[in-house]
Amino acid sequence: MTALASHRLPVLVTLLLAALGLVLAGMLIGPQWPLLFQSGGYDIDRMVLVYSTLPRMATALISGAALALSGALFQQVLRNPLASPTTLGISAGANLAIVIAMLWFPALLGLGRDLVALIGSGLAAGLVFLLGARRSFSPFSLVMAGLIISLWCGALSAVLMLLHERYLVSLFIWGAGSLSQQSFAIPLALLPKVGLVALLAALILRPLTVIDLGEAGAKGVGLNTTTLRFCAVTLAVALAAFVTSAVGVIGFIGLVSPTLARLAGARRPAALLIWASLIGAFLLFFADCALMLLAGSFSDLLPTGAVTAVFGSPLLLLLLPRLKVRHRVMTQTPRHRAGWRWSRRGLIFALMLLMLLIGVALFVGRLGQGEWALLTPDLWQDILPLRLPRSLAGFAAGAMLAVAGVILQRLTGNEMASPEVLGISAGATFGVTLGLFFFTALSLPLQIGFAAAGAFAILGLIFLFAIRSGLAPERVLLAGIALSAMVDAVVGVLGATGDPRAIFLMRWMSGSTYMVDLPQALTVAAAACLLVLAALASRRWLDLLPLGPEAARALGVPLKPARLLLLMLAGLLSAVATLSVGPLSFVGLMAPHLAREAGLTRAVAHMAGAALIGGVLMMMSDWAGRMIVYPYEIPAGIVSALIGAPFLILLMRRR
Repeated sequence: MTALASHRLPVLVTLLLAALGLVLAGMLIGPQWPLLFQSGGYDIDRMVLVYSTLPRMATALISGAALALSGALFQQVLRNPLASPTTLGISAGANLAIVIAMLWFPALLGLGRDLVALIGSGLAAGLVFLLGARRSFSPFSLVMAGLIISLWCGALSAVLMLLHERYLVSLFIWGAGSLSQQSFAIPLALLPKVGLVALLAALILRPLTVIDLGEAGAKGVGLNTTTLRFCAVTLAVALAAFVTSAVGVIGFIGLVSPTLARLAGARRPAALLIWASLIGAFLLFFADCALMLLAGSFSDLLPTGAVTAVFGSPLLLLLLPRLKVRHRVMTQTPRHRAGWRWSRRGLIFALMLLMLLIGVALFVGRLGQGEWALLTPDLWQDILPLRLPRSLAGFAAGAMLAVAGVILQRLTGNEMASPEVLGISAGATFGVTLGLFFFTALSLPLQIGFAAAGAFAILGLIFLFAIRSGLAPERVLLAGIALSAMVDAVVGVLGATGDPRAIFLMRWMSGSTYMVDLPQALTVAAAACLLVLAALASRRWLDLLPLGPEAARALGVPLKPARLLLLMLAGLLSAVATLSVGPLSFVGLMAPHLAREAGLTRAVAHMAGAALIGGVLMMMSDWAGRMIVYPYEIPAGIVSALIGAPFLILLMRRR
């Protein structure tokens, strides 16, 4: 590409998005334009145009530009193409803070939603960068920390929403990003704040250019990189917080807009920030106009943030092969403590601990008025048939998610790979969603079939887009994020319709074993045994593939068949597990890390250890979910995420 073409391409991309948005806007308000020149009287069409449609369009342009500028600042100053308000947990922190204030501290909202959102965003950003600072803000550590904080905030928000069902639908729509307006109050309040932050960002453009020289080069010309990072991150956090407090979480724009600008040829910081902002503004404008045009009067009930992912994800996937990444996601080698050995005594201790926890899950609980009690033999016949299926299904599902995580991490050489991160669980959810809306009732075989089809479809698409680059971790992650966002958006749109099946689906998505009976639990356990044994049989491939494609091929590994079979196995493990506990879980990401930290590095030991850790974690999460707010219940998937995040944070702090 010539230099002239590289300068023209961002302009062409921006003009294309602007033209598409203006065409849709013209179709939407063109026939009503003369109403603006009418004076007086009560005209419902004119009021809708003036007080709803036009403010909504203005809000879309301002919010899109702000989020894109936030993502561009994050990516430039951190030199990380995966950084955005969503992947760094900033938007999730703001969302959680506002949900807590809405439910318990409404007086704080009287002081200003921006203040509440800034507090939540600031706390989330502080945790993320506190973890990232220990590894010099490496891309892997920052995105991993952001993912942990984001999932934890999302899990806690889901708990609050499930415990306050009368607010469930409204919080769900707002949390997914709703641009519905009733006046120009929000865009007029948002514009000066975004403009001020953009002006401050312009003042640090020159230092942002210098940081491209690298840490040593920047310090060589007298630049204090720590101060620069703090200033740029503060501005980016403020932009994300302002938008979240005004319209909810619209996270995909902050990731995709800078990526599209960079793919279009914007390389220098000034060009990246300007063109990313314009692309983000018109991308959100186009998506919202399309939503209003297609949904009509129902557009107020559909979250624009979710719909944006439907439009943005395919565009990102199509341009993904052209992405040039300066820093590869780091594959960390865990530090093993000296003297740690899995002796016979250690194995006996682990088995005894496992039996103790199984006993707690089955025989310890709360009865009657909530008092804690040990299950007496006379109650076994009545209580154990209720507890045993759920504990068994939870253990089997946790083991399968953990083994799927091990397979994906060793296959891609990427410690962030897991069923949750790569969108496999979201694909399984989407498959079940389609089955739920096409069939009156889904039997267990149909559920497994639809879930497996969805998981395989997402897996196939991810590696279809990433295979050209040899499964480069950055492209695999971006493909997984894009497809997961698109699938979650479709499910979110269905959930926002208020259909009773959608409400049931939202409960199931949170990770529940509510409806599992003994035959279903035995089926899931049998499937887990077969699939885990199949994974153990592939131990040689999993030991050799992390060495790299050339070394693995030289040692006799058939790369294409091996990758295909392992991907199919991971997809099936994820699909069956998702049916039992839903997609919101930390097990597939956390259990492999904990097993590796314990010194289990060979494939067989790694999978066996991860399976036990994952199974115990999910089983105890189901037990804790039944006990914490007795007689109400918190789904196991949410509890595992709430418990798993602190463990991973401690793990990252120690390593």
